[in-house]
Amino acid sequence: MSEVGRHRIVRPEDFAALGPDNLEARLLGKPATMARRDVSRGAEVSLLSARKFWHALGFPIVEDDDAMFTEADQMALMAVARLVREEELDEQTALALTRAFARTTDRLAVWQTQLMAEALAAPGLEAALDEADARAVPDQAAARAAARKLADMADSLEPLLIYAWRRHLTAAISRMLADADPQQSSQGVRRVVGFADLVSFTSLVRRMTERQLAVMVQRFEALATDIVTAHGGRVIKTVGDEILFVTIDAAPAAAVALDLVETMAEDDLLPDVRVGMAVGPVLSRLGDVFGTTVNRASRLTSVAPGGGVLVDDALASALASVSGFETTALRRRTLRGIGEVTPSELRRAAGGRLGGRAPGTVAATSAASTLTDPRKDTP
Repeated sequence: MSEVGRHRIVRPEDFAALGPDNLEARLLGKPATMARRDVSRGAEVSLLSARKFWHALGFPIVEDDDAMFTEADQMALMAVARLVREEELDEQTALALTRAFARTTDRLAVWQTQLMAEALAAPGLEAALDEADARAVPDQAAARAAARKLADMADSLEPLLIYAWRRHLTAAISRMLADADPQQSSQGVRRVVGFADLVSFTSLVRRMTERQLAVMVQRFEALATDIVTAHGGRVIKTVGDEILFVTIDAAPAAAVALDLVETMAEDDLLPDVRVGMAVGPVLSRLGDVFGTTVNRASRLTSVAPGGGVLVDDALASALASVSGFETTALRRRTLRGIGEVTPSELRRAAGGRLGGRAPGTVAATSAASTLTDPRKDTP
């Protein structure tokens, strides 16, 4: 391997250690034999444009004459250049779209390689929080096996990636059209924003191995994502012990919050969660949400009790006419960076039905069986 700056550059011969399985050739079509000059010449773009595209993809600087590229790189560059030449997109927008693909697929690829390595190293580990193996990365045998497995499955997984992207693109366009209301506030679209985080996570970090923490966080993320999506919400991001979600309406947000609290309380492997929610305008950028509403929800989460849900006064008012839930105003308090607020505690109303769990909300550990046996229906 050679070095460019601080980054290690992987050459085709480095894959020879895996024996007959040349991963680069299998995943990209051919080994990397082309320099940037070859790619830019073949795509009929300048070296500067080729360099911008490579950076937008999220890869490190390489010398123009380093044989780091394949025909797949050239075809991708040609596709982006064609959009610009035909004036479908300006260069800045084309690079921004490339960057969006890159950031998303980078996280996806890392996530999938870790999942595969863990599955091959210790099947069923997700249910064993007391796993003794403290390794945070797979051993060499598991890494090699995962590499071969993913290379073998790439062609089968690719259609799923395209399908998921088109499905989410359809949903995103639909939301954009629905939000394109001339009466919408210039400050942003209106959303209910919620944060849920694991209680006492810092103390758990000190007592558990990295592998055990990874298992716990993975379980939390799987359960929380299932609950949010079951009620029609969207998971914006997860950061270790915390998940950020949004919904359009108040009732689904309340159902999400209470399901999160109840599900984690019933799970023997996870600590309690606390949830804070607020409603108001949000700014959506780069797949994330920003603004005072987001900050208010975050601050409410930090003061919520374990196993409890706090909402701001606007959300409490919106829920007042929704059956199945009830709120109780608490003492007025000052939240850092927000000011004075009157939070309300959210609970299910006695005998309420609309606050019940969404059909199909199941534990992540049992959901997989229905994929292989259609006779097993989810409760």
